[in-house]
Amino acid sequence: MPKVTDGVYLIPGQDEFIPDSHAYVIGNLSSCDLTLIDPGLMGKSDYKIDAIQEMGIEPKAIKRVIMTHTHLDHIGCLAAVLQRLSWAEIWVHRLEAEPLEKGDERTVYGMEMFREMCNTQYALKPGAFTFRVNRKLEDGERLDIGGMVWEVLHIPGHSMGSIGLYYGPEGILIPGDVIYADYAIGRFDLHGARASDLMKSLIRLGELEVDMLLPGHNRIVNNLAPGYILETAKQWESFLV
Repeated sequence: MPKVTDGVYLIPGQDEFIPDSHAYVIGNLSSCDLTLIDPGLMGKSDYKIDAIQEMGIEPKAIKRVIMTHTHLDHIGCLAAVLQRLSWAEIWVHRLEAEPLEKGDERTVYGMEMFREMCNTQYALKPGAFTFRVNRKLEDGERLDIGGMVWEVLHIPGHSMGSIGLYYGPEGILIPGDVIYADYAIGRFDLHGARASDLMKSLIRLGELEVDMLLPGHNRIVNNLAPGYILETAKQWESFLV
């Protein structure tokens, strides 16, 4: 689990039949108040927790799991992670927390065809993604966790409850699947997605001072070029209407 910077650690995704999201651990290690961001795909729980332990981090230090959004490649192994981290809380934006608690899995799968395919491939059963959410996040909250203060940014478009986590002092942005490296963005044709919302979210992110971009997939970017996010929005403008 490579260290990205003080208080931020990356567990790279291991793609297979479908992509596996990167997971991040945030918080100063000495605080023993760490957060796991986006556990990832089914079958990846042992790999991700073992990576944490290999860094010398005691699992008990992981106090919560925060989801940037609840698509399958980000939430698939959450239940298995919680079997090993039974004390950990789940924090999700309200718009996706409420469906999770009701057993509404449309946001998890995105489309019915994908649900059927994954149910066959992974033997998933209805109700596999029903969770009690400990904290329903809202835009603008400031999370004082692990000796760091992260701002919650509601950035819908890829999904209705997508959030970014922003650490202003060092310009660190964890945007989930809203924006990636290489002028790529998340898809906007799934349940709860909306192209025009994604454009607004990109413009909002473009107003931040971002030096380090830590997306849900593909490579991370240090020393992000000024104006990169707004340039990405401009390149996709004709599609995001």
